[in-house]
Amino acid sequence: MAIGERRRTIFITGATGYLGQALVPELLSRGHFVRALIRSGSARKLPPGCAVVIGDALDGESFAGQVAPSDTLVHLVGVSHPAPWKAAEFERVDLASVRASIAAARAGGVSHVVYLSVAQPAPVMRSYQAARAEAERLIGVSGIAATFVRPWYVLGPGHRWPYALVPLYAALEAFPPTRQGARRLGLVRRPEMTAALVWAVEHPPSGVRLMPVEAIRTPTLLAVA
Repeated sequence: MAIGERRRTIFITGATGYLGQALVPELLSRGHFVRALIRSGSARKLPPGCAVVIGDALDGESFAGQVAPSDTLVHLVGVSHPAPWKAAEFERVDLASVRASIAAARAGGVSHVVYLSVAQPAPVMRSYQAARAEAERLIGVSGIAATFVRPWYVLGPGHRWPYALVPLYAALEAFPPTRQGARRLGLVRRPEMTAALVWAVEHPPSGVRLMPVEAIRTPTLLAVA
């Protein structure tokens, strides 16, 4: 944590998932207080120093009373391995969990929500994009300041096959007609995502802020709103 940045109390949903497992220890190492919402029996997946909150991410009442005194809520819950045929799951899990988190954030006096969204628009995964866009809308009208982090695909352990596409992306970014789309739907690495989420937590906006792929790679490109 840089000089002048305040220590924050962060409530995280999806803390034991692919990104949460990297984010939680990084936030703790930087001196922040972390409260992690998990299912019963998952506490062993959390690092020492993390406060455990047992609850159901789809049921805000199960954890709303334990959000305070958090000033920030990071929402990482979502259907794993999204696919076009999972539209019903996006409604049941992604949107239901966002509704639950919004209600809990309001009840707990949270001032900033960091939401893991998805790059958009894109020519594929339309139902997934639609669910994430609706989630952004719901958070946006909640009155709580928000950061929408919009990766397309996050490379890392267990998520390595798209490395084969890196040369193709380089070619598309070099070609003016396809440059914008290739950058918007670019690949990011898990360390880059972790750093971007940390930056978002430590630099809350006054309203709604978007972090597309280019900002995930270099968060300081964004002016702090």
